Amino acid sequence: MTQERASRKKGSHTATVLSNVQAGECFWKLRFRFEGEAAQAFAGFRPGQFIQFDTSELAIPSIETIPVALRNGARRNVLLRRPFSFSDVTVESNVTTADLLYCIVGPASLRMTTLREGDTASIVGPLGNGFAVREGTRIALLVVGGMGLPPIRCLAKSLSVEHPDITAVAFIGSRTVNALPLEERPAVFEEDLSLSVPTFATLGVPSMVATDDGSAGHRGPVTECLSQWLQENADRPREEIVVYACGPERMLAAVARIANEKDIDCQVSMERRMACGIGLCQSCAIDCRVAGSDETIYKLCCQDGPVFDAREVVFGTDDA
Repeated sequence: MTQERASRKKGSHTATVLSNVQAGECFWKLRFRFEGEAAQAFAGFRPGQFIQFDTSELAIPSIETIPVALRNGARRNVLLRRPFSFSDVTVESNVTTADLLYCIVGPASLRMTTLREGDTASIVGPLGNGFAVREGTRIALLVVGGMGLPPIRCLAKSLSVEHPDITAVAFIGSRTVNALPLEERPAVFEEDLSLSVPTFATLGVPSMVATDDGSAGHRGPVTECLSQWLQENADRPREEIVVYACGPERMLAAVARIANEKDIDCQVSMERRMACGIGLCQSCAIDCRVAGSDETIYKLCCQDGPVFDAREVVFGTDDA
Protein backbone atom coordinates (compact mmCIF):
# COMPACT_ATOMS: atom_id res chain seq x y z
CA MET A 1 0.00 0.00 0.00
CA THR A 2 1.39 3.44 -0.88
CA GLN A 3 1.73 6.19 1.70
CA GLU A 4 -0.85 8.26 -0.23
CA ARG A 5 -3.46 5.49 -0.04
CA ALA A 6 -2.74 4.86 3.65
CA SER A 7 -3.04 8.57 4.48
CA ARG A 8 -6.59 8.60 3.11
CA LYS A 9 -7.49 6.06 5.78
CA LYS A 10 -6.32 8.19 8.68
CA GLY A 11 -8.96 8.78 11.29
CA SER A 12 -10.09 7.52 14.67
CA HIS A 13 -9.15 3.89 15.24
CA THR A 14 -9.33 1.37 18.05
CA ALA A 15 -6.14 -0.40 19.11
CA THR A 16 -5.85 -3.44 21.38
CA VAL A 17 -3.14 -3.44 24.04
CA LEU A 18 -0.76 -6.38 23.76
CA SER A 19 1.52 -5.31 26.61
CA ASN A 20 2.42 -2.32 28.77
CA VAL A 21 5.68 -2.74 30.63
CA GLN A 22 7.92 -0.46 32.65
CA ALA A 23 11.22 0.13 30.85
CA GLY A 24 13.06 2.30 33.37
CA GLU A 25 12.53 4.60 36.31
CA CYS A 26 9.89 6.67 34.51
CA PHE A 27 9.69 5.01 31.08
CA TRP A 28 7.06 2.56 29.84
CA LYS A 29 6.50 0.78 26.56
CA LEU A 30 3.04 0.11 25.15
CA ARG A 31 2.52 -2.39 22.36
CA PHE A 32 -0.66 -2.12 20.29
CA ARG A 33 -2.36 -4.36 17.75
CA PHE A 34 -4.37 -2.83 14.92
CA GLU A 35 -6.76 -4.92 12.84
CA GLY A 36 -8.99 -4.36 9.81
CA GLU A 37 -9.07 -0.82 8.44
CA ALA A 38 -6.84 0.39 11.29
CA ALA A 39 -4.20 -2.19 10.33
CA GLN A 40 -4.27 -0.92 6.75
CA ALA A 41 -3.97 2.70 7.88
CA PHE A 42 -1.00 2.09 10.17
CA ALA A 43 0.71 -0.22 7.69
CA GLY A 44 1.49 3.03 5.90
CA PHE A 45 2.86 4.76 9.01
CA ARG A 46 6.11 6.55 8.23
CA PRO A 47 8.84 7.26 10.81
CA GLY A 48 8.29 10.73 12.25
CA GLN A 49 4.51 10.72 11.84
CA PHE A 50 2.47 10.77 15.03
CA ILE A 51 -0.81 9.77 16.65
CA GLN A 52 -3.24 11.47 19.03
CA PHE A 53 -3.98 9.27 22.04
CA ASP A 54 -7.22 9.62 24.07
CA THR A 55 -6.45 9.13 27.79
CA SER A 56 -9.56 10.86 29.16
CA GLU A 57 -11.36 7.62 30.07
CA LEU A 58 -8.37 5.78 31.54
CA ALA A 59 -8.17 4.96 35.24
CA ILE A 60 -5.96 6.78 37.72
CA PRO A 61 -3.23 4.62 39.33
CA SER A 62 -3.35 3.93 43.04
CA ILE A 63 -1.87 6.81 45.00
CA GLU A 64 1.10 4.84 46.36
CA THR A 65 2.34 4.09 42.83
CA ILE A 66 2.29 7.74 41.72
CA PRO A 67 5.59 9.65 41.97
CA VAL A 68 5.39 12.15 44.83
CA ALA A 69 6.05 15.11 42.52
CA LEU A 70 2.96 14.23 40.42
CA ARG A 71 0.44 13.37 43.13
CA ASN A 72 -1.07 16.85 43.45
CA GLY A 73 -2.08 16.99 39.80
CA ALA A 74 -2.79 13.31 39.24
CA ARG A 75 -6.58 13.71 39.42
CA ARG A 76 -6.70 16.67 37.06
CA ASN A 77 -9.13 16.08 34.18
CA VAL A 78 -7.48 15.19 30.88
CA LEU A 79 -9.60 16.70 28.12
CA LEU A 80 -7.28 16.74 25.12
CA ARG A 81 -5.60 13.89 23.31
CA ARG A 82 -1.84 13.57 23.62
CA PRO A 83 0.56 13.28 20.64
CA PHE A 84 3.05 10.39 20.44
CA SER A 85 5.27 8.89 17.76
CA PHE A 86 5.84 5.15 17.44
CA SER A 87 9.28 3.63 17.98
CA ASP A 88 8.48 0.50 15.96
CA VAL A 89 5.83 -0.62 13.49
CA THR A 90 5.52 -4.20 12.20
CA VAL A 91 3.15 -5.25 9.41
CA GLU A 92 2.09 -8.89 9.19
CA SER A 93 -0.79 -9.96 6.95
CA ASN A 94 -3.92 -8.15 8.19
CA VAL A 95 -2.43 -7.11 11.52
CA THR A 96 -0.16 -4.16 12.32
CA THR A 97 1.62 -3.90 15.66
CA ALA A 98 3.21 -0.73 17.00
CA ASP A 99 5.36 0.18 20.00
CA LEU A 100 4.89 3.41 21.90
CA LEU A 101 7.64 4.45 24.32
CA TYR A 102 6.50 7.09 26.80
CA CYS A 103 7.71 8.91 29.90
CA ILE A 104 5.52 9.67 32.91
CA VAL A 105 5.33 13.46 33.08
CA GLY A 106 1.73 14.27 34.05
CA PRO A 107 -1.84 13.04 34.57
CA ALA A 108 -2.26 11.74 31.00
CA SER A 109 0.87 9.56 30.95
CA LEU A 110 0.10 8.41 34.50
CA ARG A 111 -3.24 7.04 33.29
CA MET A 112 -1.52 5.22 30.45
CA THR A 113 0.35 3.03 32.95
CA THR A 114 -2.97 1.43 33.98
CA LEU A 115 -3.55 -0.13 30.55
CA ARG A 116 -3.34 -3.92 30.54
CA GLU A 117 -3.28 -6.67 27.92
CA GLY A 118 -6.65 -6.85 26.17
CA ASP A 119 -7.65 -3.25 26.92
CA THR A 120 -8.50 -0.97 24.04
CA ALA A 121 -7.40 2.57 23.25
CA SER A 122 -8.78 5.28 20.96
CA ILE A 123 -6.12 6.56 18.57
CA VAL A 124 -6.30 9.15 15.79
CA GLY A 125 -3.74 8.79 13.02
CA PRO A 126 -1.46 8.42 11.24
CA LEU A 127 -0.93 12.20 11.29
CA GLY A 128 1.61 14.65 9.93
CA ASN A 129 4.58 14.16 7.65
CA GLY A 130 7.52 11.96 8.55
CA PHE A 131 11.17 11.72 7.56
CA ALA A 132 12.03 11.51 3.86
CA VAL A 133 14.84 9.43 2.41
CA ARG A 134 16.39 11.43 -0.40
CA GLU A 135 17.65 9.61 -3.49
CA GLY A 136 21.42 9.32 -3.41
CA THR A 137 21.64 9.08 0.37
CA ARG A 138 24.38 6.72 1.48
CA ILE A 139 24.89 7.75 5.12
CA ALA A 140 22.16 8.60 7.65
CA LEU A 141 23.30 10.29 10.85
CA LEU A 142 20.58 9.83 13.49
CA VAL A 143 20.67 12.31 16.37
CA VAL A 144 18.54 11.72 19.48
CA GLY A 145 17.94 14.02 22.41
CA GLY A 146 16.03 12.53 25.38
CA MET A 147 12.50 11.48 24.44
CA GLY A 148 13.25 12.20 20.80
CA LEU A 149 14.26 8.56 20.56
CA PRO A 150 11.00 6.91 19.32
CA PRO A 151 10.76 8.43 15.81
CA ILE A 152 14.51 8.08 15.27
CA ARG A 153 14.47 4.43 16.32
CA CYS A 154 11.51 3.89 13.99
CA LEU A 155 13.51 5.50 11.20
CA ALA A 156 16.51 3.27 11.94
CA LYS A 157 14.34 0.19 11.51
CA SER A 158 12.80 1.53 8.30
CA LEU A 159 16.26 2.20 6.87
CA SER A 160 17.48 -1.29 7.77
CA VAL A 161 14.48 -2.92 6.06
CA GLU A 162 13.75 -0.63 3.12
CA HIS A 163 17.19 0.89 2.44
CA PRO A 164 19.85 -1.68 3.39
CA ASP A 165 22.34 0.17 1.16
CA ILE A 166 22.30 3.17 3.52
CA THR A 167 24.74 3.15 6.43
CA ALA A 168 23.13 4.51 9.60
CA VAL A 169 24.92 5.83 12.69
CA ALA A 170 23.09 6.91 15.87
CA PHE A 171 24.06 9.52 18.46
CA ILE A 172 21.99 9.38 21.65
CA GLY A 173 22.04 12.19 24.22
CA SER A 174 20.41 12.95 27.56
CA ARG A 175 21.04 14.86 30.77
CA THR A 176 22.02 11.78 32.79
CA VAL A 177 22.26 8.01 32.37
CA ASN A 178 18.88 7.58 34.11
CA ALA A 179 17.25 9.90 31.58
CA LEU A 180 18.23 7.70 28.63
CA PRO A 181 14.94 6.26 27.30
CA LEU A 182 16.39 2.82 26.61
CA GLU A 183 14.46 -0.41 27.19
CA GLU A 184 17.66 -2.44 27.50
CA ARG A 185 20.85 -1.03 28.97
CA PRO A 186 24.36 -2.37 28.47
CA ALA A 187 26.49 -3.11 31.52
CA VAL A 188 28.92 -0.42 30.36
CA PHE A 189 28.26 2.52 28.04
CA GLU A 190 31.27 2.87 25.76
CA GLU A 191 32.56 6.33 24.90
CA ASP A 192 32.98 5.62 21.19
CA LEU A 193 30.79 4.25 18.44
CA SER A 194 29.86 0.63 19.10
CA LEU A 195 27.07 -1.93 18.91
CA SER A 196 26.68 -1.95 22.70
CA VAL A 197 23.23 -0.26 22.85
CA PRO A 198 20.62 -2.96 22.03
CA THR A 199 17.98 -0.44 20.88
CA PHE A 200 20.04 0.21 17.73
CA ALA A 201 22.43 -2.76 17.76
CA THR A 202 19.61 -5.19 16.95
CA LEU A 203 19.21 -3.26 13.69
CA GLY A 204 22.92 -3.35 12.95
CA VAL A 205 23.25 0.37 13.68
CA PRO A 206 26.29 1.47 15.71
CA SER A 207 25.61 4.17 18.28
CA MET A 208 27.34 6.61 20.59
CA VAL A 209 25.90 7.83 23.90
CA ALA A 210 26.45 11.28 25.41
CA THR A 211 25.30 12.60 28.79
CA ASP A 212 25.58 16.16 30.06
CA ASP A 213 26.97 15.00 33.42
CA GLY A 214 29.23 12.26 32.06
CA SER A 215 27.36 9.46 33.81
CA ALA A 216 27.34 7.44 30.57
CA GLY A 217 29.42 7.59 27.42
CA HIS A 218 30.75 10.92 26.20
CA ARG A 219 30.61 13.79 28.68
CA GLY A 220 28.88 16.75 27.05
CA PRO A 221 26.12 17.50 24.55
CA VAL A 222 25.35 14.93 21.88
CA THR A 223 26.08 17.54 19.21
CA GLU A 224 29.77 17.19 20.07
CA CYS A 225 29.57 13.55 18.99
CA LEU A 226 27.99 14.57 15.70
CA SER A 227 30.70 17.18 15.09
CA GLN A 228 33.40 14.66 15.95
CA TRP A 229 32.05 12.13 13.45
CA LEU A 230 31.86 14.73 10.70
CA GLN A 231 35.41 15.85 11.41
CA GLU A 232 36.73 12.28 11.33
CA ASN A 233 34.84 11.58 8.11
CA ALA A 234 35.55 14.85 6.32
CA ASP A 235 36.43 12.97 3.13
CA ARG A 236 32.88 11.57 2.73
CA PRO A 237 30.89 13.27 -0.08
CA ARG A 238 28.50 15.73 1.58
CA GLU A 239 25.74 15.04 -0.95
CA GLU A 240 25.57 11.43 0.26
CA ILE A 241 24.98 12.36 3.93
CA VAL A 242 21.67 13.31 5.59
CA VAL A 243 21.24 14.21 9.25
CA TYR A 244 17.98 13.26 10.97
CA ALA A 245 17.29 14.66 14.44
CA CYS A 246 14.62 14.68 17.13
CA GLY A 247 14.87 16.14 20.62
CA PRO A 248 14.77 19.44 22.53
CA GLU A 249 14.63 22.51 20.31
CA ARG A 250 17.92 23.84 21.65
CA MET A 251 19.60 20.63 20.48
CA LEU A 252 17.85 20.76 17.10
CA ALA A 253 19.08 24.33 16.60
CA ALA A 254 22.66 23.19 17.21
CA VAL A 255 22.29 20.19 14.89
CA ALA A 256 20.86 22.45 12.18
CA ARG A 257 23.75 24.89 12.56
CA ILE A 258 26.35 22.11 12.31
CA ALA A 259 24.69 20.62 9.22
CA ASN A 260 24.39 24.04 7.58
CA GLU A 261 28.07 24.81 8.20
CA LYS A 262 29.00 21.52 6.51
CA ASP A 263 26.42 22.02 3.73
CA ILE A 264 24.70 18.76 4.66
CA ASP A 265 20.97 18.11 4.32
CA CYS A 266 19.23 17.93 7.68
CA GLN A 267 15.69 17.03 8.73
CA VAL A 268 14.42 17.88 12.21
CA SER A 269 11.33 16.60 14.00
CA MET A 270 9.84 19.55 15.86
CA GLU A 271 7.69 19.48 18.99
CA ARG A 272 4.77 21.74 19.85
CA ARG A 273 1.63 21.42 21.94
CA MET A 274 -0.76 19.92 19.40
CA ALA A 275 -4.25 20.11 20.83
CA CYS A 276 -6.12 18.74 17.82
CA GLY A 277 -3.42 17.27 15.60
CA ILE A 278 -5.27 18.10 12.38
CA GLY A 279 -4.71 21.85 11.91
CA LEU A 280 -7.95 23.20 13.37
CA CYS A 281 -6.74 24.81 16.59
CA GLN A 282 -3.69 26.54 15.01
CA SER A 283 -1.80 26.11 18.31
CA CYS A 284 1.38 24.49 16.95
CA ALA A 285 2.89 27.21 14.76
CA ILE A 286 6.49 26.93 13.55
CA ASP A 287 8.25 30.04 12.25
CA CYS A 288 9.70 29.17 8.84
CA ARG A 289 11.77 31.02 6.25
CA VAL A 290 10.41 31.75 2.79
CA ALA A 291 12.85 30.52 0.17
CA GLY A 292 14.48 33.33 -1.79
CA SER A 293 13.42 36.14 0.56
CA ASP A 294 13.92 37.59 4.04
CA GLU A 295 10.31 36.91 4.98
CA THR A 296 9.04 34.22 7.30
CA ILE A 297 5.70 32.46 7.54
CA TYR A 298 4.05 30.26 10.10
CA LYS A 299 3.54 26.58 9.32
CA LEU A 300 1.72 24.07 11.49
CA CYS A 301 3.71 21.37 13.23
CA CYS A 302 0.82 18.91 12.98
CA GLN A 303 0.13 19.35 9.25
CA ASP A 304 3.30 20.66 7.61
CA GLY A 305 5.52 18.73 10.02
CA PRO A 306 6.40 17.56 12.51
CA VAL A 307 9.43 16.88 10.29
CA PHE A 308 10.90 19.95 8.57
CA ASP A 309 13.94 20.74 6.47
CA ALA A 310 16.24 22.31 9.05
CA ARG A 311 17.16 25.14 6.69
CA GLU A 312 13.62 26.52 6.74
CA VAL A 313 13.07 26.54 10.51
CA VAL A 314 13.67 29.76 12.45
CA PHE A 315 14.81 28.46 15.83
CA GLY A 316 13.85 30.57 18.81
CA THR A 317 16.51 29.24 21.17
CA ASP A 318 20.24 29.57 21.58
CA ASP A 319 22.39 26.83 20.11
CA ALA A 320 23.62 24.04 22.39
